[in-house]
Amino acid sequence: MEPNFSISLNSSVEVMYESTGSTVLWVLSLVVLAVTFVLGVLGNGLVVWVTGFRMAHTVTTICYLNLAVADFSFTATLPFIIVSVAMKERWPFGSFLCKFVHIVVDINLFGSVFLIALIALDRCVCVLHPVWAQNHRTVSLARKVIAGPWVLALILTLPVFIFLTTVSDPAGNVYCTFNFGTWGDSMQDRLRVAITMLTARGIIRFLVGFSVPMSVVAVCYGLITAKIHKRGLMNSSRPLRVLSFVVASFFICWFPFQLVALLDTVWLKERLLEGKYKNLELLLNPTSALAFFNSCLNPMLYVFVGQDFRQRLMQSLPASLERALSEDSAQTNDKGTNICVSTLRD
Repeated sequence: MEPNFSISLNSSVEVMYESTGSTVLWVLSLVVLAVTFVLGVLGNGLVVWVTGFRMAHTVTTICYLNLAVADFSFTATLPFIIVSVAMKERWPFGSFLCKFVHIVVDINLFGSVFLIALIALDRCVCVLHPVWAQNHRTVSLARKVIAGPWVLALILTLPVFIFLTTVSDPAGNVYCTFNFGTWGDSMQDRLRVAITMLTARGIIRFLVGFSVPMSVVAVCYGLITAKIHKRGLMNSSRPLRVLSFVVASFFICWFPFQLVALLDTVWLKERLLEGKYKNLELLLNPTSALAFFNSCLNPMLYVFVGQDFRQRLMQSLPASLERALSEDSAQTNDKGTNICVSTLRD
């Protein structure tokens, strides 16, 4: 550990790689990250191209365009993460990229979950208040509202702006870590600041960055389900089916990491001062790799979700994406409206 007290990004000072099980998890994490990088860059790049340049801009396409931009930006940084994991958490890329890469990672990971919640809210408004949506749900309004998730994600990334930097251990190994060396006059003061800041960051990440958005999605789904069930159209909405699979995959991929990260936060003091719960560190890399894998899933879901799965396999990918993300709405220009017909019929 550094004399001025620093803690690595996943809040662990050392990662155990000695046992066979930990080595298997380490290698598996690298494989998953590599696959995520290749599929994520290609798939999300295609979605950005289709929604940004081939399709008419609607509220739905703007939302999914921003989600694809978030996933593409994140997956584009994965080579740096892969190299660091392969080097047992060491960081060979310098101080600027240490901060820049992790800022990009945090902004886009937070942005993704906030955008998913916003898309769910949009679907809910379409179903519950179709008249209001017909009159006010415009592209210009969507472009203004979509800035909200990005601003909130930027605010939650402030700890990375402030505390993240490169430090060297006595052996000369360089790590990209949270450094609290200037935040106290003694080791005890710096340790207290570190534990307080990292605990607050972990709890905020779990609540604001996961639990609250997923709760919003759950409430929206409950309201939507109750409404369309009365109309006998439970399985008829293509955008709702796409959103359902996007949300399900996000929860399945992210919940294990969020749970491990929360436990790591709750037991941070015991781990640092008493050496307890060290085995928890072994789960951080594989669960984070699974969480990151979610960033390459959405493009595949856009193409393959729906009743005409086999037909879509025979079409070009851009055409499939256009169909999957289309609102099927009566749309005029920016001064007009987007009628949420697609929410109630396919």
